[in-house]
Amino acid sequence: MKIIYLLVSFLSFCVSAQVYNLPALPFSNDAYEPYIDGQTMQIHHDKHHAGYVNNLNKAIASTPMEKLSITDLLMYASFRSASVRNNAGGHYNHSLFWEILAPPADQKPMSKELENAIINQFQSIDEVMVAVNNAAATRFGSGWAWLVVNPQGKLAVYSTANQDNPIMDVSNERGIPILGIDVWEHAYYLKYQNKRGDYLSGIWSLINWGVVSDNYTAALNNPLLAELEKDNWLALKEFHKVMAQTFHPAEEKNFEPLRSRSGEMYAKAILLKNSRPPETVNNKKVQDALSRLEKQCFIIHSTVQKPSKKVDVQNALLFDQITKAHEIFHEIQGLCHD
Repeated sequence: MKIIYLLVSFLSFCVSAQVYNLPALPFSNDAYEPYIDGQTMQIHHDKHHAGYVNNLNKAIASTPMEKLSITDLLMYASFRSASVRNNAGGHYNHSLFWEILAPPADQKPMSKELENAIINQFQSIDEVMVAVNNAAATRFGSGWAWLVVNPQGKLAVYSTANQDNPIMDVSNERGIPILGIDVWEHAYYLKYQNKRGDYLSGIWSLINWGVVSDNYTAALNNPLLAELEKDNWLALKEFHKVMAQTFHPAEEKNFEPLRSRSGEMYAKAILLKNSRPPETVNNKKVQDALSRLEKQCFIIHSTVQKPSKKVDVQNALLFDQITKAHEIFHEIQGLCHD
């Protein structure tokens, strides 16, 4: 009996130790009929979403990512493994999806605040539905269509592939989703087969605009909007990648990546200097730092281009130069988040 007790306790600890858990559906599986059949809801929630949760927990187990929020996992998706990116997205996206669906009798009305925002930007609620449906219908393969609050506080309609979403730094169009439509085939195939358009027509009968309204208000007041604006500087992100892939090996005395990619880094620094920073950080301090970074990358590339018989001496010089470039880069990052 003692062994059985210990085994049960261990299994209970393993379950409770999971960072992420599968949220329950707000309603029974068959409550969404006839628009989504009960079997589809059961498989979609209990199998597909559960799979994302379990795989996400496995992917981050015993790593520093266990202490990160789901937002942090999404914000820097380009620096995560494919498993973390896909499963974190799958968990976030589906959690939002269940939240905004409700049988007609249980739905709450749209707030006046959201209604006015929709009318101001899309002329009518019908037009925003058309825009979302168009994004969903034209998404090739699997993915999502989104109504988001963008970094400027405006409503926008986007589409992303697979389990990506507009919070992720892999998305060209950023924002906080307040409504998402799943257009993976597992969301509708049992009832609608290949007729995605019929599914998109029916899904609107399940949209709980009261919850979408709450999401809209929360998004407008979320500090994440400002972070997304600053993080949406694609030229900075492109430079960050090549910097990380050259500086960190140099720390380990491996200078081959830096030697082979110094020209690429210099080119990325030029593109970064000529790019337009987000309005909130487009100031003299940032522009000065960008100029210094470009100059420093030129110095690095020039050093690499000079043949030297004293490789160790040149490597030491290169390390000093790449360290200075790394410091300037982090100075720019710091200015973006002040």
